[in-house]
Amino acid sequence: MNVSLKNIDTVNGIINIEIAKADYQPKVDEALKTFRKKANVPGFRKGMAPMGMLKKMYGKSIKIDEINKLVGEKLYGYIRENKINILGEPLPSEQQADFDFDTQEDYDFAFDIALAPEIKINLSKDDKIVYYNVAVDDEMVNNQIDAYKSNFGTYVQVDAATEEKDLVKGTVVELDENNEPKEGGIRIEGAVLMSSYMKNEEEKAKFANAAKNSVIVFNPAKAYDNADAEIASFLRVSKEEAADITSNFSFEIEEITRYQEAQLNQELFDRVFGKDTVTTEEEFVAKVREALQEQMAPESDFRFLVDAKEVLMEKVGDLQFPDAFLKRWLLASGEDKTPEAIEEEYPAMINDLKFHLIKEQIIKDNSLKVEEADFLALGKKVAKAQFAQYGMISIPEDVLENYAKDMMKDKNTARNIVDRAIEEKIVASIKEKVSLDEKTITIEEFKNLFA
Repeated sequence: MNVSLKNIDTVNGIINIEIAKADYQPKVDEALKTFRKKANVPGFRKGMAPMGMLKKMYGKSIKIDEINKLVGEKLYGYIRENKINILGEPLPSEQQADFDFDTQEDYDFAFDIALAPEIKINLSKDDKIVYYNVAVDDEMVNNQIDAYKSNFGTYVQVDAATEEKDLVKGTVVELDENNEPKEGGIRIEGAVLMSSYMKNEEEKAKFANAAKNSVIVFNPAKAYDNADAEIASFLRVSKEEAADITSNFSFEIEEITRYQEAQLNQELFDRVFGKDTVTTEEEFVAKVREALQEQMAPESDFRFLVDAKEVLMEKVGDLQFPDAFLKRWLLASGEDKTPEAIEEEYPAMINDLKFHLIKEQIIKDNSLKVEEADFLALGKKVAKAQFAQYGMISIPEDVLENYAKDMMKDKNTARNIVDRAIEEKIVASIKEKVSLDEKTITIEEFKNLFA
């Protein structure tokens, strides 16, 4: 067997694989023996069919399968062993002659391959790239503190519904035209209502300052502006039934619950950052600011890579790509892709491919490696950020680690984390080599960079 590469030009090549009968026949014979053991042929016991009959019936298809397996192994083995940086996947050469598997014994396979263009990247301190630090202003800090106070609040019982978001609970009874309990009418025990959801101000006003043990007469259809879904939910009926309900109802209030925000005190400090991590309001505000700044760092790094991309693309300059091959490969591998669609999308694809190759070259030039510890560290950062969205800051390390490991069990999540870990290494490598033009901007200015 002989495998060789012929370079057509700097970005196109052909891999030839010459296979003789001696290369594949032992594999075919072995495959036939294995097949015979499992074959159920009418008139013969399982595994006892004559080999000659099996060769005549299945020999050709088994031969083709074994040759294809052998060709695939040798093709990709040659690419790996010779560290050939290909784009896409090899395609059977358009000049490949048809084979006669009935009479032919030796075969010469040819595969077109696309070679990645050579890339040279020379970064130095003469290269200046903007790095945006997002200023965490007082408004951001105060909003975050308000969120913590809300997240760590508690429900308390009160005697009167003085706030629209107070939750009243009690017994609801349908009334007749005289505002007396309707015979056979709707009666709900443990009904709950929050007046802030009412659309009619007149009906809403009936619950203002409503006291515990009082009885309010109101009209749900009017209160909810005939919104069948909301009426149905409140009265526990179908939407079809709700559409026909126009009666007044009495609401005997048995319980009033209010959500009370947490106070800015040591209890809140401990719940957010851990016991005695901060002990004064000033320390708490400073810690919140620091946490917000830490949360913005990945966003700043992402923007840095966007700006670095322009510098890198310009430095590398125009690259030659095997356009004809890539379009052919995209057409062969893409479902529902037409030549017209590929032509339209091709410039953007090449732009993305160019930057992908640049990042690969940075990894190669700087021997960047991402170890399991890097994946786990980033997984913990992702987990910490997710907990932080719910106001949970002081998560123990072992909880973060276990949560990160669970996330990594999902293939898509694991792939995303691996990609992000690699990108972090790339960003760090670029930052070391260039000069950073650091600028501090507001969160609004930062958002406008992506507008």
